[in-house]
Amino acid sequence: MARASDLRQVWGERVQEGVPLDRFTSSRMGGPADFLIQVRSADELRRAAVQLWQMGEAFRVLGGGSNVLVADEGVREVVILNEAGAIHFEAVAADTRLTAESGASLGGVARRSAERGLSGLEWAATIPGTIGGAVVGNAGAHGGDMASSLESVEILQPPDTRETWATERLGYTYRSSLLKRQAARSVVLSASFLLRLSTPEVTKARIEANIQARRRTQPPGASLGSMFKNPPGDFAGRLVEAAGLKGRRRGAAEISPLHANFFINHGGARARDVADLLVEARRRVQETSGVVLEPEVELMGDWPVDIQEAWL
Repeated sequence: MARASDLRQVWGERVQEGVPLDRFTSSRMGGPADFLIQVRSADELRRAAVQLWQMGEAFRVLGGGSNVLVADEGVREVVILNEAGAIHFEAVAADTRLTAESGASLGGVARRSAERGLSGLEWAATIPGTIGGAVVGNAGAHGGDMASSLESVEILQPPDTRETWATERLGYTYRSSLLKRQAARSVVLSASFLLRLSTPEVTKARIEANIQARRRTQPPGASLGSMFKNPPGDFAGRLVEAAGLKGRRRGAAEISPLHANFFINHGGARARDVADLLVEARRRVQETSGVVLEPEVELMGDWPVDIQEAWL
């Protein structure tokens, strides 16, 4: 196979073929990637992206695998598994600048900051996924989000241009950014935050309060996170519940009886089951409430046209 030999000529044994992606997603679903390359630093991520651009190969970067529904049929694009997780703290006047590579765990970064008594990311401690995904999707919880916390981000664009973007340039809106809306060929390498000095006791207490709130309101188990964006002035979970869909199942996938904006994989669920539940929920909510819910989850992989159109 010419494509495989071309990739192996550049990366050798680092190219893996036919790798199931379910172990790399928070929902524990997803078919195989034709080709997967693991990177462990921002420099490796840059080199992989630049080389694939030069080869004309389409690729997707996969971090923590939350908020992404990988097709059962798998992914034909090259998947870069981003494990670039270095973080660095630097004193800046009365504040501290935290710089984290894009594959670092968002929750892990927030907890390490809190252990140092640094405030500003406590809201992020319960969010799954990576820094890069959070930057692109403007992740948020507990009254905070990336738009209000981020100082700057290092972006890579083809053919090999590295730029530092201030937060304003990202065009943040609710759970979206310029990077996400334009589906631009850009790769997030790292992100920086200015954190305020507090105490470990205060910051860890805030995180613990957020953890308890999450346990009361969100279901445990394998899921993709929130399935829909909240419409203005309302909550997606309330609308799905009002449509009578709490507890609705397709195979081993279920709309959570605790919070209807979470779809749970009870073990062995197919991605198509979750997609069908999402399509049904959108249709029923529009019929009962007149609201067209917008998916927060993104599709990845070889999806049939009917599902791709339903995501629009």
